[in-house]
Amino acid sequence: MRVDLFDFDLPPERIALRPASPRDSARMLSIGTGVLEDRLVSDLPELLAPGDMLVFNDTRVIPAQLEGRRGDAQIGATLHKREGLRRWRAFIRNARRLREGDVVDFGDDVSATASARAADGSFALDFAGDEPVELLLERVGRMPLPPYIAAKRDTDQRDRDDYQTMFAREKGAVAAPTAALHFTPQLMSALDARGIDYAMLTLHVGAGTFLPVKAENTADHVMHSEWGRIDAGTAGRINAVREAGRRVVAVGTTSLRLLESAADENGAIRPFQGDTAIFITPGYRFRAIDGLLTNFHLPRSTLFMLVSALMGREKMQDAYRHAIENGYRFYSYGDASLLLPER
Repeated sequence: MRVDLFDFDLPPERIALRPASPRDSARMLSIGTGVLEDRLVSDLPELLAPGDMLVFNDTRVIPAQLEGRRGDAQIGATLHKREGLRRWRAFIRNARRLREGDVVDFGDDVSATASARAADGSFALDFAGDEPVELLLERVGRMPLPPYIAAKRDTDQRDRDDYQTMFAREKGAVAAPTAALHFTPQLMSALDARGIDYAMLTLHVGAGTFLPVKAENTADHVMHSEWGRIDAGTAGRINAVREAGRRVVAVGTTSLRLLESAADENGAIRPFQGDTAIFITPGYRFRAIDGLLTNFHLPRSTLFMLVSALMGREKMQDAYRHAIENGYRFYSYGDASLLLPER
């Protein structure tokens, strides 16, 4: 399909620079088979039915944005995928000044050797020493805010909490599963009282999620892979919900993509551990989910293509037009949309 079919005009002032407070007070556009409905995230319990299940991503964002020097050259690095115990794949700023074998000094006794430059311009960074890399990053790294926020303001201490979900446990993501940023203990209690179950999986979101689609046709776009895991117990619980005729609603496109990667042809979830580079565009047959809670996405992005595949491109264009005209806040710190297609 032509990528320009997924374009739309977004006024810059619609981009949220801070999350709503409290988190579940964010607005939520309910997009079902009927009319669009303006709600709040805190209304979610009444829009789901007892026995439905929400599936969250429990990945934890690491401070993966680094600034260093190679000789007299300033080098910026955004880690996006672990490739070994001490090796991370990284997108490099000022990459023309970096060669394989160069050592980048990030300060505070943290350094890494560049190697294995890839076709996309990224390098592998091998961190020196014996200290766990996660501890090194805590010393010298910054939270990797999305470029559309970082271009408008500096990262600060608030982001260490704001850009982390209440479920964050498994360290390894360089971007937050942002739909889950809306959840609070109070909202989880209300969902529990309604009889709505939940499950956890892990997908370490990579910085590739922010890369623009440069191809003119979706068939020519190459997705970056991300590592994920669904254990046997979780797979069994999710399957039991669907077998009982209830809905499985993914919280975030990361949860959705891993569930679809783990599903067999009949829609049963299998235990999964490994990389996924699934690319969902209109025409895709969803097998594992019955709905999606997600934020509002970039024009021409793989994520807007995904929600168009779930609900229909024209319906999503109409929904986004409504959101823009009615002051919804977009992207990682923005408002939410609840997508419940006809079953």
